[in-house]
Amino acid sequence: MRNNAPRAELLSEPAHPRTGLDPGTHRSQEGASRPPGAGAATGEGMRLFVAIAPPPAVFDELDELVEPLRSRRQDLRWTDREAWHVTLAFLGQADEPTAARLAQRLGRAARRHHDIQLAFSGAGAFPAAGRANVLWSGLSGDRGALARLAESMVAGAARAGTPPPGKGRRFQPHLTLARCRMPAEVTELVAALDGYQGASWTADRVHLVRSRLHASEQPRYSSLASWPLRALDRDADTAS
Repeated sequence: MRNNAPRAELLSEPAHPRTGLDPGTHRSQEGASRPPGAGAATGEGMRLFVAIAPPPAVFDELDELVEPLRSRRQDLRWTDREAWHVTLAFLGQADEPTAARLAQRLGRAARRHHDIQLAFSGAGAFPAAGRANVLWSGLSGDRGALARLAESMVAGAARAGTPPPGKGRRFQPHLTLARCRMPAEVTELVAALDGYQGASWTADRVHLVRSRLHASEQPRYSSLASWPLRALDRDADTAS
């Protein structure tokens, strides 16, 4: 019997310089026998996380909003647009066999979820705007569905034998805009972004991502594998 279940798409080319994890900019190899992490040396650890990547047009809008703020606060380490993403679960270090097990479990988990309508909205800081380590943009839309997807990714990782560090921590979906070398006052920046409500977009794919530290202090990300979420027929829902 033919198996029609969608399989992981391994991304064979470097990330597009403007959209980071966007699978539409890569040549994919559906069903390729080369597992995630096959390019790593045997026994080499990989720093992994699971994420979704918004479409380029959404980044265009957010990038235009943030651009004037960058020049005002050059003391912050503003993240590169090509690295923008929304993390669902940080998995920590894993070797090649573990990455292969993760891919199997995460792919199964992704296929149980429908695509999700989201939008970037507002801003905040961790741990607080008065002493921030991270400045971020928040998300609106079906946050409940997004939280359930994140929970499935954490559960899948645990079943693969790699429970994420910090499991049980409250999920706070966000996109990191800047990091602070020392705790910084960013109340003005949070206020400037607070009323932002971006265009709606559909999260329709989950990525297993490898993070590499770079001499510039900005990490470099590559999508090792990705899986589509199930398409939700919203027209049918509206008609009913």
